[in-house]
Amino acid sequence: MNDSTTRKTLSLKKKAAPARTGPDEEPRKRSGARARQAALREHARQTRPEADAGTETQAEARRPQARAGKPARTADSGRTTRPKSGAPARDRGDGPGAGRDRPDGPRKPRADRPDARPSRRPPPEAPAFPPRDAGAAPRADIPDADGPRIQRLPRAPRQPRRSETFEVFAPCPHGLEEALSLELQALGYEAVRAGRAGCHFQADWAGVLRANLYSRLATRILVQVAQADVHDEDDILALARDTEWERWFGPEQSLRVDTSAIRSPMRSLQYCNLRAKDGICDRLREREGARPDIDTVRPDARVHLFLDERRATLYLDVSGESLFKRGWRLDKGEAPLRENLAAGLLALSDWPPDAPLLDPFCGSGTLLIEAAWIALGVPPGIWRPFGFERLRAHNVRLWRDLKEDARARIAPRLEQPLAGCDIHPGAIEAARANAERAHLSPDTIRFEVCDARRMSPPAEAGWIVTNPPYGERLADEDADLWSEWASWLKRHYGGWQLNVITSDLDLPGRMRLKARRRHPLHNGALDCRLFQFELVAAGYRDRT
Repeated sequence: MNDSTTRKTLSLKKKAAPARTGPDEEPRKRSGARARQAALREHARQTRPEADAGTETQAEARRPQARAGKPARTADSGRTTRPKSGAPARDRGDGPGAGRDRPDGPRKPRADRPDARPSRRPPPEAPAFPPRDAGAAPRADIPDADGPRIQRLPRAPRQPRRSETFEVFAPCPHGLEEALSLELQALGYEAVRAGRAGCHFQADWAGVLRANLYSRLATRILVQVAQADVHDEDDILALARDTEWERWFGPEQSLRVDTSAIRSPMRSLQYCNLRAKDGICDRLREREGARPDIDTVRPDARVHLFLDERRATLYLDVSGESLFKRGWRLDKGEAPLRENLAAGLLALSDWPPDAPLLDPFCGSGTLLIEAAWIALGVPPGIWRPFGFERLRAHNVRLWRDLKEDARARIAPRLEQPLAGCDIHPGAIEAARANAERAHLSPDTIRFEVCDARRMSPPAEAGWIVTNPPYGERLADEDADLWSEWASWLKRHYGGWQLNVITSDLDLPGRMRLKARRRHPLHNGALDCRLFQFELVAAGYRDRT
């Protein structure tokens, strides 16, 4: 056995690039950005031959110098052989003076060598480009007629995505239709028109959310999803089945359907309600394989069917609980006044938010708390949940941004006093508790236990807006309440504006005052009037 170990060396021979066989061989083709750059350089060299010739001569003279420090490769093994570090450059065979020491003369140029690689220089003729679009603007740095043309496609302006516009109906208490119309117009909605017990308007989905957040007078916000002429209950079933309910909710959510009508020829509204419910459930079962559960107390989705003489309209109730439920009133008192009706009384009385306000029969404080929110700019829906938050189409980020913007606009404090009194201590305690739940500081509204016939004015002039006891509440009160209260007002409240809502249509005669205006309203099932009086200083004779 041989003690010496045989070593094997593996060397990789680099494959030589194919040489050009003739002048007619097609040159290497390029495409993309490098092709355009090469075409531009070729055109510039043709238009300036003298400058380019000098540049090429200098470049050829520098190339051997650039190759001076590169190692040489042997043709037989493909390995790189490096001379010793002390050897002169001319002995290495790749320096500037290498050709002088060769016996066969100077080294041939790369173009004449048979094993040379194809030149990377672009061909003389420019590559073909597609014709320039007629609408594209020419550039000054790109050759025009004689040279290659670089196509720059015109960038079409991005069309903004058009938001879907919905037909919306906002119901409200009877008598507040005009006030609600003015409120919606002030909020920036289009095509606002007052109807019976509500207003119609148009809005995109962000506008639907804003209406729930900012409207003080609306009871609900109903988004129209379908409408058609109907002749019988089966037409209602077909309309509900053809509506795209899966866009808004699915079988995993609970459902409630309500029906109302005005002069409808349908014999049973309960049966119409059942047909609409069946159509919705059949649609979801066909599309998603299951029916939603019915929940009449706290449903995830609410649908409202409205019928008139010939049409049926299906609305999606996006509010959930009624909008007059602000989320702060737990103690309601004996005869509660709904929050949106209280806001409507303030709107009809023309009370400016920077003026003093007094409610001498404040009860649980609904009127004054609504007035404080109006004066501070607090949106009525800022601290309550809504039905649209449980729908599939709910945009959490959009809703969060709307509420953050609304909170940023809330004023820190009031400039004018708000005061209220009541003869019952329990009512004042309830009013203070409600104000605290409404995130109002204790000094925002001044509540005190006092008889209205002894209440001193909190300012020299201002507004009185009140809901005094009437009907069943008045049975327990003093029979001389109206005359004595009117005498006190005449002596101490000259220059004030008095606004009283009552179901007693003979109230102006009992107070011996002449009403400047009267607005028909409904407080629940009671037919009421909002009487407006102007208390002129020294304009009344004290009758005792």
